[in-house]
Amino acid sequence: MLHVRTRSVDATRQVAAALEPLLRPSDVILLSGDLGAGKTAFVQGLATALGVREPVTSPTFNLASSYEGRLRLHHLDVYRLDNPAEVLDLDLPELLEDEAVMCIEWGEVVVPELPRDFLRIRIQLGHLEDIDDARVLEIESTGPSWMSREQELSLAWAKWITDQTEDS
Repeated sequence: MLHVRTRSVDATRQVAAALEPLLRPSDVILLSGDLGAGKTAFVQGLATALGVREPVTSPTFNLASSYEGRLRLHHLDVYRLDNPAEVLDLDLPELLEDEAVMCIEWGEVVVPELPRDFLRIRIQLGHLEDIDDARVLEIESTGPSWMSREQELSLAWAKWITDQTEDS
């Protein structure tokens, strides 16, 4: 597991942008964290790096938004879903077949429906000295595709990686 620390929302977007060169069609990124932790900011940074030109906002009420860039990006927010059966309303299987990058906010409820390869990112408020916008991102590779890229992830995020034993 990697631990990444950022000092601002913009730095969280930069961490996401640094992931872009490593993305492959059909990659899935599961984002979790408290309200306001920076999940949407992460997706915004990734979208910008992918060349998406339109504004990216949290799809809380429509559940899913799609954007065109170097790779198509599906952005889902499943905060309002209470059980996995409601995932069928999202057409998740069809979205997964699209060979797009998929970012899922509050995605723990859909884990049973996901392929075995996904990147899990937990974003936590990580107060650092007197910096209120600090975040700690816990990044876990799940499945062989993401596990084979762990070295590349470490290099891409080297300037933000922190020792997991540090106070957050």
